[in-house]
Amino acid sequence: METIVPFKGKVKFKITLDPTVWIFDDRKLDLTTYFSEERIIKDELEEYKRGMGEHWSREIMEGATVPPTLNSEKKYKRQEKQEMMTGTFGMVLKPFIETAEPGKDASKAVFETASGEYSFPLESAKELIFKFSENGKPLKENGPVHILLPDGSNQDEPITDVFAIRVE
Repeated sequence: METIVPFKGKVKFKITLDPTVWIFDDRKLDLTTYFSEERIIKDELEEYKRGMGEHWSREIMEGATVPPTLNSEKKYKRQEKQEMMTGTFGMVLKPFIETAEPGKDASKAVFETASGEYSFPLESAKELIFKFSENGKPLKENGPVHILLPDGSNQDEPITDVFAIRVE
Protein backbone atom coordinates (compact mmCIF):
# COMPACT_ATOMS: atom_id res chain seq x y z
CA MET A 1 0.00 0.00 0.00
CA GLU A 2 1.26 3.43 -0.96
CA THR A 3 1.08 5.98 1.86
CA ILE A 4 1.05 9.12 -0.29
CA VAL A 5 -1.81 10.50 -2.36
CA PRO A 6 -0.84 12.56 -5.44
CA PHE A 7 -2.85 15.53 -6.72
CA LYS A 8 -2.88 15.64 -10.51
CA GLY A 9 -4.86 16.99 -13.44
CA LYS A 10 -5.82 20.63 -13.95
CA VAL A 11 -3.76 22.05 -11.08
CA LYS A 12 -0.96 24.58 -11.05
CA PHE A 13 1.01 22.55 -8.50
CA LYS A 14 1.09 18.76 -8.59
CA ILE A 15 1.43 18.08 -4.88
CA THR A 16 1.48 14.86 -2.88
CA LEU A 17 -0.30 14.32 0.42
CA ASP A 18 1.37 12.29 3.15
CA PRO A 19 -1.28 11.42 5.77
CA THR A 20 1.30 9.81 8.06
CA VAL A 21 2.48 13.27 9.22
CA TRP A 22 -0.95 14.83 9.74
CA ILE A 23 -1.10 13.60 13.34
CA PHE A 24 1.13 16.58 14.21
CA ASP A 25 -0.96 19.10 12.25
CA ASP A 26 -3.03 21.57 14.29
CA ARG A 27 -5.80 21.49 11.68
CA LYS A 28 -6.65 17.84 12.36
CA LEU A 29 -10.19 17.06 13.45
CA ASP A 30 -11.08 14.72 16.29
CA LEU A 31 -13.57 12.46 14.52
CA THR A 32 -14.78 10.88 17.76
CA THR A 33 -16.63 14.13 18.51
CA TYR A 34 -16.63 16.06 15.21
CA PHE A 35 -19.95 14.80 13.85
CA SER A 36 -21.77 14.79 17.20
CA GLU A 37 -20.82 18.29 18.41
CA GLU A 38 -22.29 21.51 17.11
CA ARG A 39 -19.71 23.35 15.01
CA ILE A 40 -19.36 27.08 14.78
CA ILE A 41 -17.49 28.26 11.71
CA LYS A 42 -15.01 30.95 12.69
CA ASP A 43 -13.08 33.49 10.69
CA GLU A 44 -9.53 32.78 11.87
CA LEU A 45 -8.24 36.27 11.06
CA GLU A 46 -11.06 37.92 13.01
CA GLU A 47 -10.48 35.54 15.96
CA TYR A 48 -6.78 36.40 15.91
CA LYS A 49 -7.44 40.16 15.83
CA ARG A 50 -9.98 39.93 18.64
CA GLY A 51 -7.63 37.81 20.76
CA MET A 52 -4.70 40.16 20.21
CA GLY A 53 -6.89 43.15 21.12
CA GLU A 54 -7.97 41.49 24.35
CA HIS A 55 -4.37 40.55 25.15
CA TRP A 56 -3.17 44.09 24.48
CA SER A 57 -5.90 45.58 26.69
CA ARG A 58 -5.16 43.13 29.49
CA GLU A 59 -1.41 43.91 29.33
CA ILE A 60 -2.13 47.64 29.53
CA MET A 61 -4.53 47.30 32.46
CA GLU A 62 -2.91 44.48 34.46
CA GLY A 63 0.69 44.22 33.28
CA ALA A 64 2.41 41.21 31.80
CA THR A 65 1.51 37.72 33.00
CA VAL A 66 3.98 35.09 34.09
CA PRO A 67 4.29 32.24 31.59
CA PRO A 68 2.99 28.82 32.69
CA THR A 69 5.30 26.66 34.73
CA LEU A 70 7.29 23.89 33.15
CA ASN A 71 5.27 21.26 35.04
CA SER A 72 1.95 22.45 33.63
CA GLU A 73 3.44 22.37 30.11
CA LYS A 74 4.66 18.81 30.63
CA LYS A 75 1.22 17.73 31.85
CA TYR A 76 -0.42 19.30 28.78
CA LYS A 77 2.08 17.66 26.39
CA ARG A 78 1.55 14.27 28.05
CA GLN A 79 -2.22 14.60 27.69
CA GLU A 80 -1.87 15.70 24.05
CA LYS A 81 0.45 12.76 23.30
CA GLN A 82 -2.06 10.34 24.86
CA GLU A 83 -4.85 11.77 22.68
CA MET A 84 -2.69 11.35 19.56
CA MET A 85 -1.96 7.72 20.43
CA THR A 86 -5.61 6.77 20.95
CA GLY A 87 -7.63 9.22 18.82
CA THR A 88 -9.42 8.98 15.49
CA PHE A 89 -8.55 11.93 13.27
CA GLY A 90 -9.29 13.49 9.91
CA MET A 91 -8.43 16.54 7.83
CA VAL A 92 -10.68 18.76 5.72
CA LEU A 93 -9.56 18.67 2.09
CA LYS A 94 -9.99 22.41 1.42
CA PRO A 95 -6.45 23.63 2.22
CA PHE A 96 -4.91 20.95 0.01
CA ILE A 97 -7.12 21.78 -2.96
CA GLU A 98 -6.35 25.48 -2.55
CA THR A 99 -2.61 24.77 -2.32
CA ALA A 100 -2.71 22.76 -5.56
CA GLU A 101 -4.45 25.77 -7.22
CA PRO A 102 -6.99 24.22 -9.61
CA GLY A 103 -7.20 25.82 -13.05
CA LYS A 104 -9.99 28.28 -13.78
CA ASP A 105 -11.69 25.72 -16.02
CA ALA A 106 -11.54 22.95 -13.37
CA SER A 107 -14.95 21.92 -12.10
CA LYS A 108 -14.62 18.60 -10.31
CA ALA A 109 -12.36 16.43 -8.19
CA VAL A 110 -12.15 12.74 -9.04
CA PHE A 111 -10.92 10.37 -6.35
CA GLU A 112 -9.25 7.32 -7.83
CA THR A 113 -9.74 4.25 -5.64
CA ALA A 114 -9.24 0.51 -5.90
CA SER A 115 -13.01 0.08 -6.37
CA GLY A 116 -13.45 2.79 -9.03
CA GLU A 117 -13.66 6.56 -9.33
CA TYR A 118 -15.75 8.95 -7.23
CA SER A 119 -16.43 12.40 -8.61
CA PHE A 120 -17.48 15.52 -6.66
CA PRO A 121 -17.95 19.14 -7.77
CA LEU A 122 -14.78 21.03 -6.81
CA GLU A 123 -16.49 23.27 -4.25
CA SER A 124 -18.15 20.26 -2.58
CA ALA A 125 -14.84 18.36 -2.58
CA LYS A 126 -13.29 21.10 -0.44
CA GLU A 127 -15.64 20.14 2.40
CA LEU A 128 -14.82 16.42 2.32
CA ILE A 129 -12.87 14.94 5.21
CA PHE A 130 -9.88 12.64 4.84
CA LYS A 131 -9.88 10.23 7.76
CA PHE A 132 -6.26 9.21 8.30
CA SER A 133 -6.16 7.60 11.73
CA GLU A 134 -8.33 5.29 13.80
CA ASN A 135 -7.72 4.58 17.48
CA GLY A 136 -4.26 6.11 17.23
CA LYS A 137 -3.15 3.99 14.27
CA PRO A 138 -2.68 4.96 10.61
CA LEU A 139 -5.17 3.43 8.17
CA LYS A 140 -3.01 0.69 6.72
CA GLU A 141 -5.90 -1.51 5.62
CA ASN A 142 -7.97 0.16 2.91
CA GLY A 143 -5.91 3.34 3.41
CA PRO A 144 -3.99 5.57 3.53
CA VAL A 145 -7.14 7.72 3.78
CA HIS A 146 -10.89 7.24 3.86
CA ILE A 147 -13.20 9.90 2.48
CA LEU A 148 -16.02 11.04 4.75
CA LEU A 149 -18.85 13.32 3.70
CA PRO A 150 -19.08 16.62 5.64
CA ASP A 151 -22.24 15.51 7.45
CA GLY A 152 -20.72 12.17 8.47
CA SER A 153 -23.48 10.18 6.81
CA ASN A 154 -21.01 7.66 5.38
CA GLN A 155 -18.96 7.09 8.56
CA ASP A 156 -19.84 3.40 8.58
CA GLU A 157 -19.14 2.98 4.86
CA PRO A 158 -16.52 5.56 3.82
CA ILE A 159 -14.85 5.73 0.43
CA THR A 160 -11.66 3.72 0.94
CA ASP A 161 -8.46 2.73 -0.88
CA VAL A 162 -7.87 6.25 -2.26
CA PHE A 163 -4.66 6.33 -4.27
CA ALA A 164 -4.94 9.63 -6.25
CA ILE A 165 -6.91 12.84 -6.67
CA ARG A 166 -7.47 14.12 -10.19
CA VAL A 167 -8.82 17.62 -10.80
CA GLU A 168 -10.78 17.99 -14.04
